[in-house]
Amino acid sequence: MIQRLQDGNAEFVASLSNGETLAERAPPAELVQEQKPFAIILGCSDARVPAEIVFNQAIGDLFVIRVAGNIVARSQIGSVEFAASAFGTRLVVVLGHTKCGAIGATLSELQQPTENQSPNLRSIVDRVRPSVAELLETDLRHDHDALAAAAVRANVRRSVDQLRHGSDILEDMVQSDGMKIVGAEYSVETGRVSFLEG
Repeated sequence: MIQRLQDGNAEFVASLSNGETLAERAPPAELVQEQKPFAIILGCSDARVPAEIVFNQAIGDLFVIRVAGNIVARSQIGSVEFAASAFGTRLVVVLGHTKCGAIGATLSELQQPTENQSPNLRSIVDRVRPSVAELLETDLRHDHDALAAAAVRANVRRSVDQLRHGSDILEDMVQSDGMKIVGAEYSVETGRVSFLEG
């Protein structure tokens, strides 16, 4: 299943370099009655990262959950549980991306806190904070670009860990039912998706 996403992303990247556009795909008649997504994508809300296009997949192939910073809260866990239980989907991909605004906002807040930040925005920053705070204690703090890149990957890995261990249902599916929960990073500069190890 990961290979299908990798192949789709390779087709997407090739279409970018060839100047092609992706054809619009109408939903097949059977999708009106039911859906059978082969992967669940927890991705960022960023308008530059539409999962179906990035992976060159048709309508109905992916169950996509989008939230700023691809953070994990109870509603995202519940959405993954729903798709896995209702549709039998056994692949979950947490998809972060380069130039992530939620990561940038969190790093800025940690380096120069603001007094009047919206409590709603703060809730996103607070969910990203644990994955990036330790990076500010390393030499990365002297290189903004390297810090931001490491923070994106650290945040993806933390979200993967939260999905693997934040739900008895998902943990059981990982242990006994073949579910895979993996992290990936989309490059807004190149269009390529890299799957993260560990």
